[in-house]
Amino acid sequence: MGKPTGFKDYKRETTKEKPPIERINNWNEYTKRLSDAALQTQGARCMDCGIPFCHMGIEIRGTAAGCPIQNVIPEWNDLVYKGHWKEALQRLQMTNNFPEFTGRVCPAPCEGSCTLALNEPAVAIKSIERSIIDKGFENNWITPRIPLHRSGKKVAIVGSGPAGLAAADQLNHLGHKVTVYERADRAGGLLMYGIPNMKLEKQVVERRIKLLQQEGVKFVLDTEIGKDISPKVLVSRYDSVILCTGAQEQRKLRIDGSEAVGVHYAMDYLTGVTKSLLDSNFKDDLAIDVKRKDVIVIGGGDTGADCVATAIRQKARSVVQFGKHPQLPKTRLEDTPWPQDPNVYKLDYAYEEAKAIQGEDPREYCIQTQKIISDKDGCVKELHTIHMEKILGEDGFYYFKEIPGTERVWPAQVIFVAIGFDGVEKSLPLQFGVTVTNNRVKASARDFKTNVDGVFVAGDARRGQSLVVWAIKEGRAVAESVDEFLSSEVKK
Repeated sequence: MGKPTGFKDYKRETTKEKPPIERINNWNEYTKRLSDAALQTQGARCMDCGIPFCHMGIEIRGTAAGCPIQNVIPEWNDLVYKGHWKEALQRLQMTNNFPEFTGRVCPAPCEGSCTLALNEPAVAIKSIERSIIDKGFENNWITPRIPLHRSGKKVAIVGSGPAGLAAADQLNHLGHKVTVYERADRAGGLLMYGIPNMKLEKQVVERRIKLLQQEGVKFVLDTEIGKDISPKVLVSRYDSVILCTGAQEQRKLRIDGSEAVGVHYAMDYLTGVTKSLLDSNFKDDLAIDVKRKDVIVIGGGDTGADCVATAIRQKARSVVQFGKHPQLPKTRLEDTPWPQDPNVYKLDYAYEEAKAIQGEDPREYCIQTQKIISDKDGCVKELHTIHMEKILGEDGFYYFKEIPGTERVWPAQVIFVAIGFDGVEKSLPLQFGVTVTNNRVKASARDFKTNVDGVFVAGDARRGQSLVVWAIKEGRAVAESVDEFLSSEVKK
């Protein structure tokens, strides 16, 4: 490394955040880049550790450890430190199709596995990654790369989320003609409608879609396979089909009163708000509006946090988020040793904003929703809860036990259900005739082949709800498998 003692000489500094009171008044990204000089300093903190666990990309106990797409992080950190930004971009693009997405929305498991993170704040990998790709676009270093030769083979990809886009990008550069089908009116899938604008501005997604189009990828929007075009017809038109439909079957809230007016799925809320913002800057009045309402978000994950941030921007009267697990520890515990993700308490952007407005973190921990009460018109009026304790049973498993006397009634006019996803929407895979097991399309991570010849699957549809970076990894891997399949077809 260019600065062997950089990790001792400099302190960690990450992407700057706009003040909460300022940023909640608009829907723009809440972060802004560090200066080039500051980023070079951060690159200098990347130590010559010998074995860089930051890019090992494995799963430990079901969570990512290191970068799943094996970004060669130390190399581009060093290049940034030396001011060689264009070379750093070239290294980054070797492994990551869309650094502008991961540099904004990835939880950065690479940082949890950074060797420096053993006893010091990790290298600011995510901030550096985003800055490399943003500078690449700003300096016009990123231009359309149009394949010189075409194979004559055609591939259809169903779904334009990160897995579908990565597969399309890879296969296009291998010379195949790629068509991506998307049932929504804009391409991007989760990136477009599942992640709020303040985390990922949609012009960033649209810029990448435009680049893919310039390189030869065709997008067919507002077209639902299985409804507008039958799977049988699709298979007959193309040499191969890849299902990248995601895991969009939202988990239902199964308690009394859950059918009341005012109870919504979180993704329906986030999608509607983003679409209304893009279509008309909210002039169409089609988005769910929580202005001057008491909002409760059930579910303690990132989707729930995005609901909190969205409701804050809509000027909700109050926002509370329920989670069934205890508050995370502030430091790494023994049961999450390095290089695992430390899984520690953070005041993420949404909670920082809610705290600035309401005076406290909006999260309630170890809480169980018991029932929802409606008024005479069938609209949500209040929500009843009880607190729980997490105990270790004699069998070695953890259980939740209700605590008598902790019952509480919460006023609410709007409730968002953000308790995860059950898996793939089954109707389309069944029309293709592929096997669905445990709510996932069955295929191995070795070749991504389904039981139907020529039909492949990747992303959340195969592995279940996961991170954007895992979807990109699967998209790249399925493209390699499809290319091998198409090559073998030519030989026949």
